[in-house]
Amino acid sequence: MKIAIAQVNPTLGDIKGNTLKIISSIKSADDKGNDIIIFPEMAITGYPPKDLVLDDGFIIKNIQALDEIKKQCRNITAVVGFIDKNDGLHNSAAVISGKEIILKQNKTHLPNYDVFDEKRYFKPAEDSEVIEVKGKKIGIAICEDTWNDGPCELLKEKGAEIILTLTASPYFKGKEKIREEEVLSKRCKKNKIPMIYCNMVGGQDDLIFDGHSYYFNSKGEKIFEAPSFEEGLFYVDTNSEEKTNYEINDTEQVYKALILGIRDYFRKNNFEKAIVGLSGGIDSALTVVLAAEALGKDKVIGMTMPSKYSSKGSVDDSLLLAKNLGISIKTIPIKETFSSYVSALSDEFKGRKEDVAEENVQARIRGNFLMALSNKFGYIVLSTGNKSEIAVGYCTLYGDMSGGLAVLSDIPKTMVYDLTKYYNKMKGKDIIPLSIIKKEPSAELRPDQKDSDSLPEYEILDQILDLYIEKGYGKDAIISEGFDKIIVEKVIRMVKANEYKRYQAALGLKVTSKAFGSGRRMPITNRWTG
Repeated sequence: MKIAIAQVNPTLGDIKGNTLKIISSIKSADDKGNDIIIFPEMAITGYPPKDLVLDDGFIIKNIQALDEIKKQCRNITAVVGFIDKNDGLHNSAAVISGKEIILKQNKTHLPNYDVFDEKRYFKPAEDSEVIEVKGKKIGIAICEDTWNDGPCELLKEKGAEIILTLTASPYFKGKEKIREEEVLSKRCKKNKIPMIYCNMVGGQDDLIFDGHSYYFNSKGEKIFEAPSFEEGLFYVDTNSEEKTNYEINDTEQVYKALILGIRDYFRKNNFEKAIVGLSGGIDSALTVVLAAEALGKDKVIGMTMPSKYSSKGSVDDSLLLAKNLGISIKTIPIKETFSSYVSALSDEFKGRKEDVAEENVQARIRGNFLMALSNKFGYIVLSTGNKSEIAVGYCTLYGDMSGGLAVLSDIPKTMVYDLTKYYNKMKGKDIIPLSIIKKEPSAELRPDQKDSDSLPEYEILDQILDLYIEKGYGKDAIISEGFDKIIVEKVIRMVKANEYKRYQAALGLKVTSKAFGSGRRMPITNRWTG
């Protein structure tokens, strides 16, 4: 059979626009003589729709969209993800042939972990059915149904010769290997049945869908792999064993994910321009680079706001970076503004030595300046804090945390270095000045300040945070991995103590298996010490 995989990038709630995209893909696939075209899970509505599904008008419009799509299916069979309403709501796939819906297959396993909350809205399928298309018996599965035993085995028992899987599977670093080795290859090999896997692509709030659609044969061998983070229509001939792969390494995957996440956040929310506070440090450098690549250099403004503690090198590095990127840059010194704050607070602070309060005043002045330009000109402020800093609270509320999108909030500091080096290598020159990359990390809010004054070295910190946050290790388990007990206890205390800050942080882009956001729901009030 000739099967088209429509790796589309829908916009949540744009049912009309998504429907037109689906119809266009059907026409293209039909013109090229394909027998079947498969779309992602909830292609009509976008995913995840969350409480939009509680709006009857939303559900009705998505069902009505199927009537428009049906008219286009003359010679080709289309498998389209939508939300059905039949004794409750169902995450469903409509199989359309000859301008008629010949099967509605509901999702059986409803994920209710990490970023998923499907049991809140949907009822599970009670059965799985097989249909015949062009003399071939076809089974339909939806995302989680391939990750769990049951639906695929039942389809095989009922005579399915191939399984078509519709998915909206969000990206995180390393997930493609899990999908390939632990899910698709294993499932195909176990059931001795081939599988077409069509995944959504695009950014939706904090989630990024990577596409990475596949065709695996009945031996569990990967025959076809679509490019990641790219929208497109791809074609598979199930009679062919010619292999097509687009494998890329983890760092490149993360880079592409962030570019797509930024671009779609702006495009889908009708935002035009971004502004980034440039400190001369590596985090703000990477943030502005990603923004320029995602949006175009004419859509990004850098702003340097030197204080009396800012080194000349930091200011010069920011100006050089802006020149290398070709973006505009503004300079607003904060020395006098800071002095006026200190003067205004002098009576209240009398008799107390300078400490973090004065340091944070500087960060908040910068945040206020950035937000002022945001309000005046409609820019979106991109905050620049990385995951390591946000985890332990090494960031200032209403200061460097100000912004509409936290680009690096799921990027550990050590990964920030990996991405900057990857970017320069990809460009073939040092767009990000080497002086920024080699500089010892510092907030530059007091004389001779270094991050290591307050934090463990990032190589150690990031390993502990990975074990604690992403892998779910407890204190004793982390210590048993060879880490110093005092350091481990300090890091865990800092993570817990700063939950309240993260609740007030800008939305971040998820690229690890456990990001701060919808997939990590920790209480602020928490006296558990284990």
